[in-house]
Amino acid sequence: MTKIHVLDDNTINKIAAGEVVERPASVIKELIENAMDAGATRIEVEIMAGGTSFMRVTDNGKGMSKEDASVAILRHATSKIQEVSDLNSISTMGFRGEALPTIASVSRFTMLTREPGSDLGTKVEISGGKAPDIIEMGCNVGTSIKVEDLFFNTPARKKFLKTNHTEGGKINDFIIKLALSRPDIAFQFINNNKTSVVTPGNGNLFDTVQAIYGGQVADSLLTLNLEDEDLKISGFITKPSMLKSSRTWQTFIVNGRIIQNRAIAKAIDNAYRSLIPKSGFPFTVLNIEVPQRTIDVNVHPQKSEMKFEDESRIFKAVYKSVLDAIRPSSGNLTEVAAVVEKPKVEYSMEPMQFVPASAPAPQVSASQPAQGSYQPKTIYEAVSRPAVKPAVSFAEAQAKLQQERQVHYQPQERHEQVADSPQPDLSNADNADASNDPSKMDLSTVDQSIAEKPAENTGRMIPIGQVDLTYIIAQDLKGLYIIDQHAAHERILFDKLSAMADGIPSQQLLVHQLLTFDRKEAALVEDNKELFAKLGFHLEAAGDYDYRLMEVPADVPVGEAEDIIREILTDLGNMHETTAKEIRQACLATTACRAAIKAGEELNMRQMEILLDELSTTAFPYTCPHGRPTILKFSSEDLAKMFKRTGFGF
Repeated sequence: MTKIHVLDDNTINKIAAGEVVERPASVIKELIENAMDAGATRIEVEIMAGGTSFMRVTDNGKGMSKEDASVAILRHATSKIQEVSDLNSISTMGFRGEALPTIASVSRFTMLTREPGSDLGTKVEISGGKAPDIIEMGCNVGTSIKVEDLFFNTPARKKFLKTNHTEGGKINDFIIKLALSRPDIAFQFINNNKTSVVTPGNGNLFDTVQAIYGGQVADSLLTLNLEDEDLKISGFITKPSMLKSSRTWQTFIVNGRIIQNRAIAKAIDNAYRSLIPKSGFPFTVLNIEVPQRTIDVNVHPQKSEMKFEDESRIFKAVYKSVLDAIRPSSGNLTEVAAVVEKPKVEYSMEPMQFVPASAPAPQVSASQPAQGSYQPKTIYEAVSRPAVKPAVSFAEAQAKLQQERQVHYQPQERHEQVADSPQPDLSNADNADASNDPSKMDLSTVDQSIAEKPAENTGRMIPIGQVDLTYIIAQDLKGLYIIDQHAAHERILFDKLSAMADGIPSQQLLVHQLLTFDRKEAALVEDNKELFAKLGFHLEAAGDYDYRLMEVPADVPVGEAEDIIREILTDLGNMHETTAKEIRQACLATTACRAAIKAGEELNMRQMEILLDELSTTAFPYTCPHGRPTILKFSSEDLAKMFKRTGFGF
């Protein structure tokens, strides 16, 4: 008797199930792909207990006859290919013919299917790979497959499954990616009798993303678009200000097939370098169309990997399409403002103080500064100061209010009034300082000038003031914006420094600074002397571990120079196997951060305008070089929701 023998079909199917059916999500993926190949326009998925006890996939595709249903459950039975040469031009999701028999070998399998022209459908029942029970019965057009008690006859495989919540989450992720790959199919996912995913199926990818992820993600989408001979790239990617915690939010689709590819992921990372923190990833739906002959999908049993004929071309095309998408088409900052994610509205009760009309104005205590010498630093301080004007009567206040309403509802008169009113001269530094000082400027004039500027400069942001001497408040016709002055200036300086390929202009020091380093730092300075020179720091050895600092970059304060150099040395010491470009980028980011405007520095109106204008001209104004957002947006709709003004008609 020979020691070598051929395994029976049941054993072969169970072995194959280890490759094809790894977990419940693998079953759902295979069944949905079959439904997509059958021409379905509606696919419904229902699971219980994370798919371990019950899964059902129902579609409205073309279905199967009784003869085809009997053959489909056999190993390597498929309608997708005829011979080996067909592998070079596969246009369907499946082609191996392994899914149904392997699933049926490790579960209680039931399939109902009917063709459009048939009076009766076919029911196929298989329990753990045993002989099938095939009968005719009535059912809807299409196919419905039910899988129960997965791995009931392979307990070794079942014990390695995760919790029901984890397995259900894996299924949810698969369905979302499949829905993104086919926006023309309406998907519905029901998990434990609760609807989790519903897509419109209208063929619009943007509507599909909005239906799955909500309006906040949709508002942050940037369009990807590139066409080059026989290569086409389309899809969406979020602004650098909208990041996710892992790559599971990135979907790569090649010729309608969802894949994983390190080159594509690396191209996106390279394009977003210096725009996002190291811990974040942009949401991406990347759709690539290439000739079928240039790819090989027969690499992995689950068809999750793909080989390209020219992977470097794919890398360059993805990099260019992402770079073109995140580079603003115009200097309008409203296009790059980050949407505030789930703003929290907090309410506080403040006691109301009623002052009789005849009561005298409250007196300022001796501890408070005199009225003429007091210089408020913020608008809040100016507004919150004790009132010094005598109180008016109720009749006078009512008359003034009616007058303001008349002005408000007569735009022509208001326009004439603004035209005749004096305008502050922001081009003069002294006037700009005065306009920033609430105690010196005419609030009515400033209010009118701010109201007039958006009409003259449609789409341009107009600064209003500062909050906490850290954030610039601005407005335009579309809403309210908050700008981090440090992050914005840091981005401006970083882009300016990056554009200076031949070296950063430096300024000579009248009095040279003597810097002392330890052995490791001195070695780094000596090894990167040319890099420091290109950055604008000219260092000359003055001993074993001493260096004379002779020049510093023009944009760097002299007092910050030593701290910047030591911080750069720290970054260089922490880096491992980095390129010269990455080292330069890290050094520029450090230099820009230390030279930028700090939180707590007071800016006048003119300085705010210059900062916003320069930010609008930078190549990538979304974030600072370390990934922090530069600008947040509160649209008119967001403000209305926060103040509960929706649904009232005003």
